[in-house]
Amino acid sequence: MSKKGRPNSPPPAPPTAPVPSAATAATAAPAPRPNSAWEWTKSILVALVIWFFLRSLLVEAFRIPSGSMENTLLIGDFLFVNKALYGAEIPLARVHLPAFREPERNDIVVFDSPEEPGVNVVKRLIGAPGDTLAMEGNVLFLNGRSVDEPYVVRTNPMHDPEDPRMRLWQVRHLVDRDPTTYRPSLKNWGPIVVPPDSFFVMGDNRDNSYDSRYWGFLGRDRIDGRPLFIYYSYDKNGLMPLPFFTGVRWKRLFSTPD
Repeated sequence: MSKKGRPNSPPPAPPTAPVPSAATAATAAPAPRPNSAWEWTKSILVALVIWFFLRSLLVEAFRIPSGSMENTLLIGDFLFVNKALYGAEIPLARVHLPAFREPERNDIVVFDSPEEPGVNVVKRLIGAPGDTLAMEGNVLFLNGRSVDEPYVVRTNPMHDPEDPRMRLWQVRHLVDRDPTTYRPSLKNWGPIVVPPDSFFVMGDNRDNSYDSRYWGFLGRDRIDGRPLFIYYSYDKNGLMPLPFFTGVRWKRLFSTPD
């Protein structure tokens, strides 16, 4: 006879995990990761576009490669050039913005070479439209009067060669001289008259400068800007090694060429 007892109860059901709601599932899903390479590419492209327009419209870096402007500008000077002053050219449009002012006598100007397009050159503006210019014995005459030029360097006073390139263009602008006997030289030429919308430029190192005396007048449309200041300068012929670091001309840094 079996003992009476409580009837056997079924075993408890195992616990079940709660089913997440749709909202909980959406919250828990990992967010999509951005494409890092594309983000970097966009940042670089934006920076390049900004740099391109700043360089074209406002300020551009320029290095002095020759001694034609000594001692105002030296080989190894690095400049920032103000391109907005004379009206910067809008890239690809070939249109210039309005100028803050026009180029003036004694301005140091950076311009596109008339003989080598795309090559930047720096000289001093000597003559403006309508001016009559001449040199006699290496002395500059402007509208019949000698000009005091304290910035000029004369490294070879006895050197005064004739050059057929000078006569080739100057004779067309000659005044008060017989063109048939005209034989201009480096330090004796003119008088010539500067035509409209043109300028006459020369280097401060008068005995070692390839300038308007040889290739003619500079068109207004070629003038790009004026130096702002020298941001770096070094003497590459210094006695110490690594002259870019050891030959720094500290006194020239942040100076403005006049």
